[in-house]
Order: sequence, then structure tokens, then C-alpha cells
Amino acid sequence: MTSTLLRGLVLASLASSARAESLYNEGTYHPLAADSRASKVGDLITVQVYENSSATSTTDTSTQRKNAISASLSSSAINGGRPLSGNINVSGEFDGGGTTQRTNRLLAILTVKVCEVLPNGDLKLAGEQFLTVNGEQHKVILQGRVRPQDISSTNVVLSTRLADARLVYAGDGELSERAKRGWWRRLLDLLGF
Repeated sequence: MTSTLLRGLVLASLASSARAESLYNEGTYHPLAADSRASKVGDLITVQVYENSSATSTTDTSTQRKNAISASLSSSAINGGRPLSGNINVSGEFDGGGTTQRTNRLLAILTVKVCEVLPNGDLKLAGEQFLTVNGEQHKVILQGRVRPQDISSTNVVLSTRLADARLVYAGDGELSERAKRGWWRRLLDLLGF
């Protein structure tokens, strides 16, 4: 009888220490047949950045200015009685022109996070990517807002579908420094040379 009682006590103590927990966690649950598109804060989404811009500006300027001043002076006391006369003519012409042409192209693919879900269902995105090429560090910073229907079934959105988009591409290194104009050239440009 004591062994049956002892066995009952052991089984009772084991049963009280074992707890059943659910495998379902509402915060991380994602059904197998569900859509894999980003929909809540913290979800990741891939953005294909394809930005292409081009601008041209041409200016032609032509001005002319002519001033004439004439003076004559007669006196018999000056210069042996011969009359003195003089003319001053001032004229100037300016022709100027300039052309500015700029073309920008940025292609990148980066994955960013959903930072906020707006009341209308739009998703606010933000993220950055750092890349080092030949000792130069480049970074792409992206922020924007996307409608859920603009996200593909593979969880990808084009940058042209972002609203309030802010794209920054910056490089830091020797090549980037050499591409900038020197201080003396900027000073001469400021003075008009």
C-alpha cells in the first residue's frame, strides 16, 4: 500500500508542475496561406529605387549701352588764341549666355522597416543602407509613405510609388572630394570671373 501511495504522490507532484502552453502567439502568428506583404510596425519591405531625373536650362543675355559726352571750350587767352575742344565717348556692350544641364540616375535595392501605420492604412517607411567601395563610404537613406495596394505580392514596392519620398545618396571619400569645386573656383564664380 505504501508503494501505491508513494507512486500516487509522485504522479500528483509531476502533474501539478507540468503546465500546458499554447503554441499560438498572437503577436508573431502568421498563417501559411496568408499574404506575406508588410502590414504592421516592425515589418520589413524591399524598395526598388529607380529614380531618373533630367533638367536643362538655357539663358541668353544681350545688352548695349552708349553714352556720349561732348565739350568744347574757346578762349583766346589759352593756347595762343586757338580754340580748345574735346570729346569723350563711352560705349559698352555685353553678350552673355549660359547653359545648365543636369542628369541624375539612382538605382538601388534596399530593405526598410515599417515605422508607423497611419489611420488610413498607409505605411510609413524608413531605412538606410551603407556601402563601402574602394575605401569610400556611400549611404542611401530612404523615407516615405506607401499604400498597401502598391506593395507587390513578393513584398516589393517601387520608389516611384512612394509618397512624401525622401531619398538621400551621399558618398564620403577622396573621389567625392575631388569631384567638388575648389574654394578658389567658387570664389572666382562668386566674383563673376
